[in-house]
Amino acid sequence: MTLKAFFQANPNAALAFSGGVDSAYLLYAAKLYGARIHAYYVRSAFQPQFELEDAKRLAGELGAEMTALDVDVLSDSRITMNSADRCYLCKKKLFAAIREAAEADGFELLIDGTNASDDADDRPGMRAMRELAVRSPLRECGLTKQRIRELSREAGLFTWDKPAYACLATRIPTGEEITKEALQKTEAAENSLFSLGFRDFRVRLFHGCARLQLPESQFPLLLIKRQKVLDEMKKYYGTVLLDLVVRDEQ
Repeated sequence: MTLKAFFQANPNAALAFSGGVDSAYLLYAAKLYGARIHAYYVRSAFQPQFELEDAKRLAGELGAEMTALDVDVLSDSRITMNSADRCYLCKKKLFAAIREAAEADGFELLIDGTNASDDADDRPGMRAMRELAVRSPLRECGLTKQRIRELSREAGLFTWDKPAYACLATRIPTGEEITKEALQKTEAAENSLFSLGFRDFRVRLFHGCARLQLPESQFPLLLIKRQKVLDEMKKYYGTVLLDLVVRDEQ
């Protein structure tokens, strides 16, 4: 099946929209093939501000309707206790909010940006999406992450080379309580690294320290800007560690 065929068969859809590479291309394709599509972005303590800004920008450039929904994930102790099923619980809460809003707006079909490179059995939260009958056109059409980046570049989408970004809650070790303060520190620290020219990295909490994970290609930049990085990280963490198990670049 092609995306064109998918949207011809499903001309009305609500999209769980993150502003990332995959959901951005899916929104573009839906508009391209004449579907009635409405994007729903969930605004929570787990999403950094730049993701919302990217989502708004992309929706604006495509002339697509977008609604930002506020979901208070920190009010749910089952989520903040950060057990092994935290992602499942969180995804179910977020997608349930999207489905409720979508149905109120007259949409029965809810889609998301899961692609053919994602492992349906291992990807966190996939069970929640199955339970809520969320469909994934990119996956159904066999589109991999690399192919989506290529198609996004050809379409002129600014998201084509945007690094993959997991929510802020993933920076906190499983079993350690998720707090607003910890999330805010993480977002501020990562914003600082962005401003210094780094990309596709993580600042993870490790026994009260900042554990930096960078692609190997950015190690030279880290050496050049070592003191600036240290000065910025020290604003939020007493100790800064470099994880030599490097991040894979996508």
